[in-house]
Amino acid sequence: MRMEIPAHVAFIIDTLERAGFEAYAVGGCVRDAILGREPEDWDITTSARPGQVKRLFRRTVDTGIKHGTVTVLLKTCGYEVTTYRIDGEYEDARHPKEVAFTASLTEDLKRRDFTINAMAYSPKAGLIDEFEGMEDLRRGIIRAVGDAGERFTEDALRILRAVRFSAQLGFAIEEETAAAIRKMAGRLSLISRERIQVELDKLLRSDHPESIKRAYELGITAVLMPEFDRIMETPQRNRYHDLSVGEHTLKALRYVRADHLLRWTMLLHDFGKPKASLMDSDGTIHFHGHARISAELAREILKGLKFDNATLEAVTKLVYYHDFPFPVSKAGVRKALNRLGEELFPLLLEVCEADSRGKNQYAQETYLPKLLMIQRYYREIKEAGDCVSLKDLAINGRDLIAAGMKPGKELGNVLERCLEEVLEHPEKNTRESLLELAGLHFDAHLP
Repeated sequence: MRMEIPAHVAFIIDTLERAGFEAYAVGGCVRDAILGREPEDWDITTSARPGQVKRLFRRTVDTGIKHGTVTVLLKTCGYEVTTYRIDGEYEDARHPKEVAFTASLTEDLKRRDFTINAMAYSPKAGLIDEFEGMEDLRRGIIRAVGDAGERFTEDALRILRAVRFSAQLGFAIEEETAAAIRKMAGRLSLISRERIQVELDKLLRSDHPESIKRAYELGITAVLMPEFDRIMETPQRNRYHDLSVGEHTLKALRYVRADHLLRWTMLLHDFGKPKASLMDSDGTIHFHGHARISAELAREILKGLKFDNATLEAVTKLVYYHDFPFPVSKAGVRKALNRLGEELFPLLLEVCEADSRGKNQYAQETYLPKLLMIQRYYREIKEAGDCVSLKDLAINGRDLIAAGMKPGKELGNVLERCLEEVLEHPEKNTRESLLELAGLHFDAHLP
């Protein structure tokens, strides 16, 4: 079969072949090109040794020369070119202690994770598919190359990558591969939290974020995020829900767009419910205070996964406010804007909508009209330019000092009181009104 490959990739392959070496595009880029997806990057494998690759191209970087990888720079793009290799013993459940170069493409492909990632292509030789990757693409399955247990022993992260590929491609996991995952899921505890974070993030931002349920069924979340197992096993019996906490979460994930902050918020938003669960005598289950507990757990989990502070703070805040504990009024929306900030508030609206759509029909009929009203108030507030933060207040500390107030803590307290008044009554955001509220004389001649 013939495939379209970028001009730079074709140039690198052709240059290596003209010098007497074999060269192929390999791995995920071949898979994605076959599926009509845009590859994130293009990797090249070759029979040439790193030094031979470096002599053929003017600009190169030794990005992983110990393991046979040289990055070839063409204009502003870099392409990893790796010598055919056989991996030695894996000492950290992730990386081989040493590698041996080989002249055999087949030997190189044998060491790869899944059949759909073990295909190679060159315009001259066509598609090389030693492990029936094309057939697995047609069948829509994720299957390990060779013995699944050996592949997962070599690199435990492949256990999670199987579920991630399943989510991204909408594929099933082949039974023998799934059985090996169930048996070996505990090895994920050997992998760095940073690598786990990357794979979970890709899974959640995929077209099938609900595939995290597969990770639960295979015993993966029990190792990485046992809080998820607890919500899957926590029932909800009240007038707003007909699903368990976990199934509601999976449903809500499907209703929010594939944004990093939104997907993590929806995953974590109800993690506090198992701890907050309280049953009435009639069997009704309540979850009072679950948003606060969920926010605390979200912070702990995100910190453990080594997320950056911006993500940690944003998701924690969105989880804390996901039940929208504000009056459905313009003043309530202004207060919410003040507490969340103007960047996060629109995301909160998306979170609230997804949360509502993940509930039963009664809840949707109750909450969605209120959400539409909140969205309308938000638009009107934005159009009117209402003050929602101290920076928008008609006075500042210098104004208070100029009007006779002494610097100090009380000055800040006065500004906060003025802001609270303006959030309720935006028409009072004038120097005259606010200085009067502060008990100070208004002088129109003051700058």
